[in-house]
Amino acid sequence: MVTRSGPATLGAAATHPDPYPFYADLVAERPFGRDADSGLWVAAGAAAVSEVLADPVLRVRPSAEPVPRGIVGTPAGDVFGELVRMTDGTAQAQRRRSLIAALDAVTEEQVVALAGEQAARATGWWDLQFGVPVRVVAALLGAGGDVPVEAARLIGDFVRCIPASATAEDQAAAAVAAGHLLDLLGPHLRAGGGGLLGALVRLSARDGWPQPAPLLANVIGLLSQTYDATAGLVGNTLLALARHGRPDDLVAFVAEVVRHDAPIQNTRRFAAGDTTVAGHHVPAGSTIVLLLAAANRDPLANPDPHAFRPGRADPQVFTFGRGAHRCPGRALATAITVGVASTVTAAPVHEGHHPSFNARIPVLKGQFP
Repeated sequence: MVTRSGPATLGAAATHPDPYPFYADLVAERPFGRDADSGLWVAAGAAAVSEVLADPVLRVRPSAEPVPRGIVGTPAGDVFGELVRMTDGTAQAQRRRSLIAALDAVTEEQVVALAGEQAARATGWWDLQFGVPVRVVAALLGAGGDVPVEAARLIGDFVRCIPASATAEDQAAAAVAAGHLLDLLGPHLRAGGGGLLGALVRLSARDGWPQPAPLLANVIGLLSQTYDATAGLVGNTLLALARHGRPDDLVAFVAEVVRHDAPIQNTRRFAAGDTTVAGHHVPAGSTIVLLLAAANRDPLANPDPHAFRPGRADPQVFTFGRGAHRCPGRALATAITVGVASTVTAAPVHEGHHPSFNARIPVLKGQFP
């Protein structure tokens, strides 16, 4: 089932000029089922996506491969194996609780102001999308001097090991970058002090995981999640502003971009045992692709879902996940985007999307302010 002008395959959807008719067909006709080309299970409807996200049998990594084989025994593998976003169970819940508490101590006003300052120093559209968000988070962590700039450079290589499509070259680059990130950020962790990093050190000790390795890994994890997701959100927001004009309520506008043109279009779950989803038997070892962007536009979840309507009452948004793996950085990404969009008022030229199976990150060109 492919809409006439839609993506040729599921893997091409996230970066297609307009994947939403394709998603709408899936929501209407096959909210949960197998993709004929890939053989993967696909959850597109809001109810099916919710069911998958709530099922404890469906994990974020395959049981037989908790860390991608190509990075096992490397610094990237050491970091990957400790990440809250890539693990399940009691330890994951403890670490996630600490991360949320630390992030809750950061105010929206603080992030918006810092993002505005960094945006004013951006050197181009790419730097605005990718560099600024990472530098903001590094600064919030308490890192000073050249550390935020270097962290932003290194995290771009580290995230190359995250997608299922990562090549041997990607994994090798990530291993080198992870080693440098550990060396770069380790001294700040040992020093403790103030900022987000100091709060995380104190909260992790309170919650029973004071060991430096998982702490440092999840600091890198916070930077890596910021990299792609916020780059996409910043880019999609600037394009939406060019289409719809400047709103009175920029926070509500960005929140609707998160739903309407999700920067993270899909994610995956892996069956650790037999389970049932939407009445279908899903055997152990199966892979499920969750089309978060499709669920955002399910009319059973959001009335008139294809309309761009900031200020919706109680919108159902799946972009940042739900349940045990709901992204702790959703508010942070939104506030960074508000700060950037408040500062940069020029309209970029849209020239396609950066290659990705799951992220929708527009390539921005044109005269930079």
